[in-house]
Amino acid sequence: MLSYQHAYHAGNLADLHKHALLAWMLDYLTAKPKPLSYLETHAGRGLYDLSGAESAKTGEARAGITRALAEGWLPEDHPLNQALDQIRTLHGPAAYAGSPLIARYFLRPEDNAHLAELHPAEHAALAQVAGFAHLHAQDGFQMANALCPPTPRRGLLLIDPSYEVKADYESVPRHIAKLSGKWNVGVIALWYPILTDNRQAPMVRALMRDHPEALLSEVRFPPARPGHGMVGSGMFVINPPYGLEAEAARLATLYAGL
Repeated sequence: MLSYQHAYHAGNLADLHKHALLAWMLDYLTAKPKPLSYLETHAGRGLYDLSGAESAKTGEARAGITRALAEGWLPEDHPLNQALDQIRTLHGPAAYAGSPLIARYFLRPEDNAHLAELHPAEHAALAQVAGFAHLHAQDGFQMANALCPPTPRRGLLLIDPSYEVKADYESVPRHIAKLSGKWNVGVIALWYPILTDNRQAPMVRALMRDHPEALLSEVRFPPARPGHGMVGSGMFVINPPYGLEAEAARLATLYAGL
């Protein structure tokens, strides 16, 4: 949906969960001297200003990445810490990286990146910071279906829709079934919100039924404000890299203490 803008939510507790796992996976994959492909279906603008009016309006970053950094939730050598350190060095202390720029930190010249973003303003902003990637102003699932299996075949696909319409929860399992069938060696990572009305549950059950060997990582946290419907974050990963389960367990323990 073209109304969604992530600037209001950048750096929140869900971003911290999603980006910690994403950075861990990219660090692991790029440790091997083999090129890879990185694809994103819903890339956003790539770079966010946590001192901006959008972030101040919701306060979600203060409860998320700002608190996490102040309280040392991430080990100093954590891949996400390393990526965010570089972003703040380059863009200032209030800068926060979306997933495209987190990926940029790890990707090497031999790697191939494709980012889809349909929102015109978000796409224009992304173009200012994502010169390392092929950009696609189109539906992200269309891009992924057109490119999969990508070249190189080794790699990661991040699927992160806005879920502004309930139909997203019904269509995602079908999209992932098709993409995983075409790209059976790819790491396919889906982020989704955990909501008070539990509307994500049928989607998760369908995904686990179709992909029983996948990794499911879910964390819960207090709502950002009274009446806010999101109370957790989920990541579903097909072909999870070795060791990701331990990082997911570490994050689950951390969030359980909030």
